[in-house]
Amino acid sequence: MIRQKTISKNVSIKGIGLHSGETVKLTLKPGKPDTGIVFVRKNKKRNCEIKVNPFVVSDTKLCSTLKKDEFKIMTVEHIMSALYACAIDNVVIEVLGTEIPILDGSSNPFIYLIQSAIPVEQDVDKKFIRIKKALKFEVDGKFAMLEPYEGFKIDFSIEFPHPVFANRNNQIVIDLYKDSYFDEIARARTFGFMQEVEFLRSNGLAKGGSLDNAIVMDEYKIINNDRLRYEDEFVRHKVLDAIGDLYLGGHPIIGKFTAFKSGHEINNQLLRLLMNDKSAYEIINIDQDQTIFDQVNIHNQKLENNFNEVMV
Repeated sequence: MIRQKTISKNVSIKGIGLHSGETVKLTLKPGKPDTGIVFVRKNKKRNCEIKVNPFVVSDTKLCSTLKKDEFKIMTVEHIMSALYACAIDNVVIEVLGTEIPILDGSSNPFIYLIQSAIPVEQDVDKKFIRIKKALKFEVDGKFAMLEPYEGFKIDFSIEFPHPVFANRNNQIVIDLYKDSYFDEIARARTFGFMQEVEFLRSNGLAKGGSLDNAIVMDEYKIINNDRLRYEDEFVRHKVLDAIGDLYLGGHPIIGKFTAFKSGHEINNQLLRLLMNDKSAYEIINIDQDQTIFDQVNIHNQKLENNFNEVMV
């Protein structure tokens, strides 16, 4: 059977919140088996625990924001994506601030943080969400859907009326149990348009945004001095976001995710649609008699190889 994983020790990092502009301290701590991913908003008055599920997502306009009572934690998608990539099932994420730090705008720094905490197996079977029937959420010509598939395949397309996207590959198809998240997705940075940034800042947002943590475009071109990390970095970052948004379901998905111009709102609405339809999925363990077993084992071996490379 495939086992659950946590980390073996506490690790911390400080960084700037993309929207708040405040310095945030984030600490990862080991989680007990079957406790899942739990965010803890640290506060002088009291701490607030928020266990991930799609229904605690309160806002998706600029990022995925979790909220419980009066406490909220913004921009959780990048660290959630990294936790998926590192196969972490149980972890406590303490946040001293209102937002997860943006770091370099990708999930790569979080992967290094998780690996420095040394992931370890737990003596409990890992749970997966297997998609049993197709579901689709669509609005204004944008959509996302899930359907049965023995793996975790993502087919994502984007479309923007901007010169930078005119002659660029704006679609990617990737199977996360066969292809390497670390090589293909992890380094893709968030992106935005200068006119949007100016509008957001005039409304007290995007205070922590800079060319060090985002790809920014003016009316005609990319204004960052450094090159793109991938030729199609934009769509790869949308995949990174989607993986993080979907992992808010609490378990990795076995199925195919197809999206066109989807964002945090559509991703979350699709996940809510899934969770509200018990006939559309099942929670399973994977044993060696199942077709997916070898794919997951290969994926886990890639994790070990990547971990060894980082530690060397």
